[in-house]
Amino acid sequence: IFSDSAIKEKLGDESVYLSSANSINFGRLVPQVVYYVSAYCDLLSSGAITLGQTVNVTVPTGNFGNIFAAYMAKLCGVPLGMLVCASNSNNVLTDFLESGTYDRMRPFHKTVSPSMDILISSNLERLLYLVAGPERTAEYMRSLTSEGKYTLVPEDLAKIRESFIGYYATEDDTMAAIRNVFEKEKYLIDTHTAVAVCAARRYREIDKACMLTVSTASPYKFAPDVLVALGERRIDGIEALDALAKRTDTEIPAPLSALADKTVRFHAVIESREMEKEVLAFAKNQ
Repeated sequence: IFSDSAIKEKLGDESVYLSSANSINFGRLVPQVVYYVSAYCDLLSSGAITLGQTVNVTVPTGNFGNIFAAYMAKLCGVPLGMLVCASNSNNVLTDFLESGTYDRMRPFHKTVSPSMDILISSNLERLLYLVAGPERTAEYMRSLTSEGKYTLVPEDLAKIRESFIGYYATEDDTMAAIRNVFEKEKYLIDTHTAVAVCAARRYREIDKACMLTVSTASPYKFAPDVLVALGERRIDGIEALDALAKRTDTEIPAPLSALADKTVRFHAVIESREMEKEVLAFAKNQ
């Protein structure tokens, strides 16, 4: 729908113009750059590093947006070293950073870290644009569309490897990391952050430099799986929030705790083949 010019024209007749709230929208990436400036300043303020000291970063990623924001921060002058791309069982990025071949023709896994359940990382195209230039990037993208994969020329892969390395965590690795961090640090993390912890630990086996591990979600957003990771029985729904708070003696974030008193506003389930019709109907009713 985003790329269909005919639908775009019909929506335009209704003065409706589509955008996205995810990292396809560059407006999502710009404030994420600030994360890394802020985190570096926090490390300075705490005395963990000295001014100018290089810090490595591990980011749990599926669509490559947040870690690309880290790369932009690095290009802006923030002293960031290696950017560790942490993936779950959908480890297309791990394989890409190792081999130089991006191959989406593989099994898709539903995991406990669903925001990373992605086989086409759209923001990777932005990195390729900076590294390979527009013409070669366009060739890569055409190959991805027609053949389901592309392979970087050696100089492009070498340039990317100057800043990026990838690791992935299995489901068992992820659940064990949640339990381990809570037991040892009394710090509760979600499933996506746990993937990053696994990758950060692996990279620190070869590089002991200061590592910033990016936590990208509240554990309460994924309370049922976090409970299981902590050895409790699975509880679904809003009840899982209370159970997790009781188990860990932590506080439920206010926006989530307020959900119990909210009215469900949306009930419709729309099949993909009906999306065009539904979007056009929505536009006419605005």
